[in-house]
Amino acid sequence: MTAILAERPNPPLASPTSALSHVGGNPEPLRQRMSRMTPTSRLPAVRAALTGLIAVFAALGVGHLISGLILTPAASPFLAVGNAAIDRTPAAVKDFAITHFGTNDKPALLVGMAVALVLFGVLLGLMSRRSVVPGLAAIVFLGVVGTLAVAEQSTGWLGLLAPLASLLAGVGAFWWLHRRAQPRPVDAIHDADAGAGEAADDVPTRGLGRRRFVLSSLAATLGALVAGAGGFALGKRIDVTASRRAVGELVPTTPAPPIPAGAAFPKLGTPTFITPAADFYRIDINLTVPQLRAEDAVLRITGMVDTPVEFTFDEIRSMPLVEKTITMTCVSNEVGGPYVSTANFIGVPLLDLLDQAGIQDGAQQVVGHSVDGFTLGTPLDLLRNAGKEALLAIGMNREALLPEHGFPMRTVVPGLYGYVSATKWLTELELATYNIKPYWVERGWDGQPPGVVPIKISSRIDAPSSFQRVPSGDVTVAGTAWAQGRGISKVELRFDNEEWQPAELATEVNRNTWRMFRLTRPLAPGQHTVTSRAFDGSGVMQAEDRLRLINPGPVPDGSTGWQSMFFTVG
Repeated sequence: MTAILAERPNPPLASPTSALSHVGGNPEPLRQRMSRMTPTSRLPAVRAALTGLIAVFAALGVGHLISGLILTPAASPFLAVGNAAIDRTPAAVKDFAITHFGTNDKPALLVGMAVALVLFGVLLGLMSRRSVVPGLAAIVFLGVVGTLAVAEQSTGWLGLLAPLASLLAGVGAFWWLHRRAQPRPVDAIHDADAGAGEAADDVPTRGLGRRRFVLSSLAATLGALVAGAGGFALGKRIDVTASRRAVGELVPTTPAPPIPAGAAFPKLGTPTFITPAADFYRIDINLTVPQLRAEDAVLRITGMVDTPVEFTFDEIRSMPLVEKTITMTCVSNEVGGPYVSTANFIGVPLLDLLDQAGIQDGAQQVVGHSVDGFTLGTPLDLLRNAGKEALLAIGMNREALLPEHGFPMRTVVPGLYGYVSATKWLTELELATYNIKPYWVERGWDGQPPGVVPIKISSRIDAPSSFQRVPSGDVTVAGTAWAQGRGISKVELRFDNEEWQPAELATEVNRNTWRMFRLTRPLAPGQHTVTSRAFDGSGVMQAEDRLRLINPGPVPDGSTGWQSMFFTVG
């Protein structure tokens, strides 16, 4: 028996590869099949794109969550990058955005950023179909950009936690999803056996490997959404609404004179004389409204003063309050534009507060510092010219300021455009020379005389509107004119190519407010054009030429030109 066994040759041991090479009857060599099933194989395009996209939004969600935990919204990488983009946007582009998007310029930027991030996430995923390295490098680059953007927002070292957490979350999510997107070798073998003859790139997308990736993607997406929503909810812990409500109704010690009944013609199409606070125009550089409670607000007066002083909001609230009716205008307002509004501002004369600190000789401007890091410079000579009319305002129309208009306190200087007179969310007033460059001056705008000019004479036709069809017979044209600091003495209208005719002026409230006008006359059926021009209190006529058409781009001294309106009668 032993001899027989000895004579029988031992069968050759089958190698694992030869044994598995015919599993299921598939004659394909395992070496070829395994070569497309290893973790270094090329990911399907859809998996790769989703991996990059989800990783980017996981990073943003975690960053937003941490910014909410530390109560520093500006530390959110998404918002910080948006603010950095605003800071670096050429003035001509900003002017274009304000002109074409108006107060929707910030939502337009956020939507544009979201679209760019979607494309970026898809691209970095597609770049990483064969290797995880390109995607990780791209996410690290994005994280560095976010960290640098947050560092510019004056959030302190604590604010850097948000972009760093965002970077780690993005790297971790991308690496994990990239691994989960790879086909599992055993499952891929069974899929290959079941689908012999199918295209090689299609085989790994079947079975358990695909389900594993889908579940992982859903988990990561849900985590990103929960983190982002959590950050939003946590940021609401700064209850500005309750703080504003606690301020209560503001009753000035020295109220403004009542608005005369004939000060506006709203039934004819002009605005109401006093603009409701919710309708007051808003132009600023913030993607989100800064959140500062009245109980936390402190105004510091520093710089070239004899004695630096501080005032809490409650201390200012308890001072004798004055009320001033003031029309404000944005320097970016075009001819006939909407960025002009009027309110009854309540506060304390600005010069009274500065005098308590003692203004030193040589001071040239008052630099307002906002809670968001924005700075604005008001020439001291022009501030003194405004006298008691210039306010540290804490209210509009007998209520506390709305958050988007500077709650808890802001500056208002009549006769000057907002870019040199209106610091919202105010925390500090610094007396300085012109060597200190506020925000707009750093970006090429002139912030000192003679470049800073008073608000220019402007008139706007409110009715009829452009291309409107009005009934035959008597036609009424109504509009608004303003030249803060000098007032309006006359408005003239010209129909088609006829002579100029004086319009009826509404009752004047004061020289720092707008003034409405109207004129009714019969017009023949057909197409007509009406043009307006105004004269200030000294009789100076509104400039005819539109300088922005001659020299396009942002001109930080206000628009000029007569407005014409084309309409049809009959």
